[in-house]
Amino acid sequence: MERKSTDILIAGGGVAGLTAAAAFGTAGFQGVIVDPMPPVTTADADGSDLRTTAFLQPAQRFLEAAGLWTKLAPFATPLQIMRIVDAASDPNVTRDFDAADISDHPFGWNLPNWLLRREMVARLAELPNVDFRPGTGFLRMVARTQTAIATLSDDTQVAAKLVIGADGRHSPVRIANDIDVTTKRYGQKAVTFAVTHDAPHANISTEIHRSGGPFTLVPLPDHEGKPCSAVVWMDSGAEIKRLAALPASEFEAAANERSAWTHGPLTLASKRSVWPIISQVADAITGPRTALVAEAAHVMPPIGAQGLNMSLRDLACLLELAKAKPTEVGSPAMLDTYARKRHPDIKLRVTGIDALNRASIAGNPMLQEMRAKGIQTLYGVTPVRRTLMKLGLGAR
Repeated sequence: MERKSTDILIAGGGVAGLTAAAAFGTAGFQGVIVDPMPPVTTADADGSDLRTTAFLQPAQRFLEAAGLWTKLAPFATPLQIMRIVDAASDPNVTRDFDAADISDHPFGWNLPNWLLRREMVARLAELPNVDFRPGTGFLRMVARTQTAIATLSDDTQVAAKLVIGADGRHSPVRIANDIDVTTKRYGQKAVTFAVTHDAPHANISTEIHRSGGPFTLVPLPDHEGKPCSAVVWMDSGAEIKRLAALPASEFEAAANERSAWTHGPLTLASKRSVWPIISQVADAITGPRTALVAEAAHVMPPIGAQGLNMSLRDLACLLELAKAKPTEVGSPAMLDTYARKRHPDIKLRVTGIDALNRASIAGNPMLQEMRAKGIQTLYGVTPVRRTLMKLGLGAR
């Protein structure tokens, strides 16, 4: 049986896994990255991920160090203001959190996920020390003292000092390490799509709360000469299924009503995709010669742009430890430090997003009034507002 030796084996060819391969490869480590499905790198192909990702400031710096940002920057839309609207109040409560209060840079930059995959695959092609194997999956592994021996779906093996599980919420790497998860279900789904609109978005990301979950518009580059935004619309699973099945004209009418006519009339500019909403935390984020990152370690509702930005904090921590002591990559000491640094932060942030989502779901008028008062109070105290914005960027 063919066996290749390497420093890092990355299971998972999504955005987190591709970023991991680019980051470790740029830092000089030998890497192999596998995924059973080749990445979909165009918007109109079957299986295309039509969601978008907002990279906050620390994530942008990490992408830059990985040699990715120069490829992504031409397509990135700045997020200067985070606008929170409570549309259940009469009148609506609207508050703007402006990055200028805490920084000379935007909060972050938004990009379509399919485009991220395209540019990240192009970056891997530039790295001779990274072996990308799309169409090949992780099957199982045996951890030894110095390496882990992983068997792949094409009957080859990889001997790696460290296996990184970036293979999603149903992670085969996590399962191979007998690590359980704690999962919370909300009875929610999200429908994601892109829209054009008459009014410019002015680099404002708008999160509109009523009941069932937020309706979020995130700026994108113009589409066919018109302002464009990505939308994540969360509600009960049954309601999202109903909405996603509506004819385009009826769906647009429902979206306009739910958006409180933000940006004027919204017109569909993409297909619609439906995603389940859960919170999930792995009971451990390490195993012998193994580190879990991204959705293999944590899943949360898409609120506050925390999901993938937390994933990149996982990768930044792992890479910092690997660069500090390259001879100890994958060692028990390195993995213990990774778990100590990341697991408490993961639990804290998932708990916080869980609380925000439950507040957004609230349909009880009294709870909705409390939510609106909370927004007004937090915004009105300047030091608290600035602290919240810094926490959102990843400060501890």
